Amino acid sequence: MRNNLFLSYAVVTMLMFTAVSCDARSSNASASMAQAASNKSIYDFTMKDIDGKMVPLSAYKGKIVVIVNTASQCGLTGQLSEIESFYKKYKDKGIVVLGFPANDFLGQEPLNDAEIKSFCSKNYGVTFPMFSKISVKGKDMHPLYQYLTEMDENGVMDAPVKWNFQKFIIGKDGKLVNSVNPRTTVNDVEFTQIIDDLLK
Repeated sequence: MRNNLFLSYAVVTMLMFTAVSCDARSSNASASMAQAASNKSIYDFTMKDIDGKMVPLSAYKGKIVVIVNTASQCGLTGQLSEIESFYKKYKDKGIVVLGFPANDFLGQEPLNDAEIKSFCSKNYGVTFPMFSKISVKGKDMHPLYQYLTEMDENGVMDAPVKWNFQKFIIGKDGKLVNSVNPRTTVNDVEFTQIIDDLLK
């Protein structure tokens, strides 16, 4: 009887130790993932611009960066004019806008890079940096957008791209601060408040 009790106690103790060890390993793994995410920033990426030149995003260190996925045949395309005005108003204050054309929503960006550049310049006077067309969702999502949209990557939030002209606001340290809905323009209080807070 005593042997059975001793054996039962030993088994229970071993199971408890195993459970604690597993919990500790799980906790350590989660902490490691969180630490890895917190160390990432947009500076880890080099992107091809609209003219085919490779641009390290570390070139924008120390600036507040607004990243927006654009499309030339979207109901929200008119936002390009507002975004350009915002860029001109704030670029001397340390803010830059980076445009990333994407054809992920109902084929609303069918143009190639040269056509996109011409369209944006002629119709909206765009002078903020534009980049080569990429995918911002789905299986072909560019790693930059994996960072922007997945909490496991950015350590801040899950923010899947809902439509063209979603805005991602990046702090001066290159890390994600917030994501703003596509229909929220750069003139809306929801957006400008975040920018003003970062400029303080």
